[in-house]
Amino acid sequence: MRGFLPLLVIVTSASAIWPIPAKYEHGETVLWIARDVKINYCKSNSTSLSGWNKTLASSGPLVQDAIQRAHHTIFSERFVPWKFHPRNSDFEPPANGSKNYVGSIDVIQRSADSGSVVRPRIGEVSEAYSLTVAEDGKATIAADTSVGVLRALETFTQLWYQHSESSSGVYTNLVPVNIEDAPKFPYRGLNLDVARNYYEPEDVMRTIDALAYNKFNHLHIHATDSQSWPLDIPALPELSAKGAYHKGLSWTPDVYRDIQAYGAARAVEVVTEIDLPGHTASIGNAFPDLLTPIDDLPTWDDFSKQALKLNSSAVYDFLETLFDDLLPRLSPYSAYFHTGGDELFPEVYLKEEGVNSNDSAVIQGLLQKFVDRNHDQVRALGLTPIVWEETLVQFNLTLGEDVIVQVWKSSETVLETINRGHKALVGSTDFWYLDCGKGQWLNSDNGAAFEKSYPFNDYCTPIKSWRLVYAYDPVANIPPEKQSLVLGGEVHSWSEQTDPVNVDSTIWPRASAAGEVLWSGRQDASGRNRSQIEAYPRLTEWRERMVLRGISAASISHPYCTQSDSSACELL
Repeated sequence: MRGFLPLLVIVTSASAIWPIPAKYEHGETVLWIARDVKINYCKSNSTSLSGWNKTLASSGPLVQDAIQRAHHTIFSERFVPWKFHPRNSDFEPPANGSKNYVGSIDVIQRSADSGSVVRPRIGEVSEAYSLTVAEDGKATIAADTSVGVLRALETFTQLWYQHSESSSGVYTNLVPVNIEDAPKFPYRGLNLDVARNYYEPEDVMRTIDALAYNKFNHLHIHATDSQSWPLDIPALPELSAKGAYHKGLSWTPDVYRDIQAYGAARAVEVVTEIDLPGHTASIGNAFPDLLTPIDDLPTWDDFSKQALKLNSSAVYDFLETLFDDLLPRLSPYSAYFHTGGDELFPEVYLKEEGVNSNDSAVIQGLLQKFVDRNHDQVRALGLTPIVWEETLVQFNLTLGEDVIVQVWKSSETVLETINRGHKALVGSTDFWYLDCGKGQWLNSDNGAAFEKSYPFNDYCTPIKSWRLVYAYDPVANIPPEKQSLVLGGEVHSWSEQTDPVNVDSTIWPRASAAGEVLWSGRQDASGRNRSQIEAYPRLTEWRERMVLRGISAASISHPYCTQSDSSACELL
């Protein structure tokens, strides 16, 4: 039996798993896997069932579907890792001759799932698992929950390679494998803006697939904004009829249910945001009297700042109807609802009748009443509120202890949030805003505006490379005794210049770098920051796998670097 090799020894050869497990040891023995490999799924208090193609009627649907997806991935991915070995090297096992095969795969779920597995509260459902592949051909996956099994199966698919003589089959050269794994942070998410540009449901489902591959567990849908309202609300049909960009460019309740269910089947909880009271100009297409007044021909600045009125019973009636329609459709699939609260500009209330003020004390009192009303209804409908940081930090509102605060500006704001007793989700503009660096998306005529805007950088330039994304530590400067209040975080994809054509390459594989920070931690087991040198070949290989799985992830390398020793492309 060959000894285990620590991952750090392997730099240019293919041994990648992304995100890196908490404990990962492997050898160099070759095993092959056949399409008819026997699998035994044993769930607590259920009968063991065998066969990839058997209908697992008494087993958990999450696991039976995941097993089928894993099987499809292993035998359809067809990943030949030539880019990760020296040029023209003979890196593959012999295609002919004697072959040792995986004889069986035992998938063991030690406990029955609770009723909350589809819509868990953060950290409520264990995602831990173990995975072993022995030289005698026995593979074992074990986890307490179906979600842990799903995470293990994603890891298992990354162990296998297609031989370049395709008829020779699929193999791993990493046996024996011993993995013990669990996430560092319980909340690992992506914020996807679907209001600035329209996304077909298939685009969102493909993104959910990619999130699951990368062991994210939340998709935050920024569903509406000033530019459009692409979500059908049957009780308020004019919202999307007049607020969507075009007829048909909105999601019906059935479509949105399918998106939520698709995520739940992959242990990716869909969290919906209706941003309030700012970012709401699209409501004005149907209900203009609910918004703060603006000129008939507003500037971009006026339009983008327009907000719901704060001193209006009609607004409260509208929100009551909106929430009563939407939230009961969300609650079967999510425990949370995001009520927004970012980028509210007090000056817009100078023109609201009955307010006519931008005084912070006046606005704070009205906004407190507004948020209290919304959060009371959210709780009554069985969901927990999430808000953007401004509600707490800028407007100094009193929030319920259950409210989670999403921080996007700085580490200092994270510390302020948790010092005030709230749990935080992080994702700094300086590190985890994936839309940055594409340049200004507003136009400037020749003259003063041109000169002012030149060289037309966007508000958060430069682009956040995967290396910068990877360098972000969600708990930097947070005292150890308070780090548990940082639940995790999100990377953000705002869509002013992102649409279905470039969404994959905008998000991936840079979001994968954040995914490893959130799953594995910024530091390794010895307390050292994880190295780009070690991460680079793994992330590059992982990008190749994502592309083969239908995710159009951007390139981050070229073969000269991946086929060479790590020092060949290292800056000193």
